[in-house]
Amino acid sequence: MRPGGQPNMQQLMKQAQKMQQQVAQAQAELAEAELTGTAGGGLVTVTVTGLGEYKAVKIDPKVVDADDVETLEDLVLAAIHNAAEAQRELAEEKMGPATGGLSLPGF
Repeated sequence: MRPGGQPNMQQLMKQAQKMQQQVAQAQAELAEAELTGTAGGGLVTVTVTGLGEYKAVKIDPKVVDADDVETLEDLVLAAIHNAAEAQRELAEEKMGPATGGLSLPGF
């Protein structure tokens, strides 16, 4: 702080630029990351990017039963939740240092 309690605007701008660069780097790393969520011991697998874009769903034919669609639906939903949790944890890990602990919407 400068005399009189006024912040140094040049220093604040440098800090903001550094933070912006760190956020951009973290976003690039998240975009490249792929995480998986599984359910049913691997019978259903969902792949998601670090930014939350779902890329793939794999279903083992053993779990497909026309008389029990509800179980398959539950397994798919569980795998999606598992993948979303992995994505959220990675986003917190990558974005936390870049934002100085601030919570940013969508990350």
